[in-house]
Amino acid sequence: MGLITELAALIFGSRRNVLRETAEVFRENAEAGAARSHEVQIGALSQFGAEFQQANRSRFDRIMDGVNRLPRPLLALGTLALMISALVNPVWFAARMQGLALVPEPLWWLLGVIVSFYFGARHQLKAQEFQRGLAASMARVPQAVENITALDRLRADAPGSAAAGTDAQSKLEATEPEFNPALDRWKAQRG
Repeated sequence: MGLITELAALIFGSRRNVLRETAEVFRENAEAGAARSHEVQIGALSQFGAEFQQANRSRFDRIMDGVNRLPRPLLALGTLALMISALVNPVWFAARMQGLALVPEPLWWLLGVIVSFYFGARHQLKAQEFQRGLAASMARVPQAVENITALDRLRADAPGSAAAGTDAQSKLEATEPEFNPALDRWKAQRG
């Protein structure tokens, strides 16, 4: 029995646990890790709270904080406004979208890079796609010009939008009374 007691005292020691201490070399003690994590969170929250104290902030700091909070809501509201404008005035919206079709691909990429870096994402560009996109964008210019011209003709306030043009049949149909048997009977009864 003395040998077992001596062996247990050697392994677990007086107020020491050799097995636990050895295991902590290979795996973090969950309780100690949680305590350290809690201390880090408290420190970060304290620093964040001190940064946004209203007492020692200048007017410029408050204005810049407001400006930094604008892009996300403006992008969301702008997208909703575009959707509403497409419903309210489709011709106006289509003309604007034809203008956007003329924007070269590299400019879209640049806008994407700026927006993605602002929101913390990374954007990777490829040289071959860059050249191909630029050529495709330039090839769409004549079609976009035709589309804008056709859309301008569809506008209700465009000059001559209600004119029949040189179509003689349309003019005859518009000026010739249509056949109405009830009206003919009524005229015959009256006179």
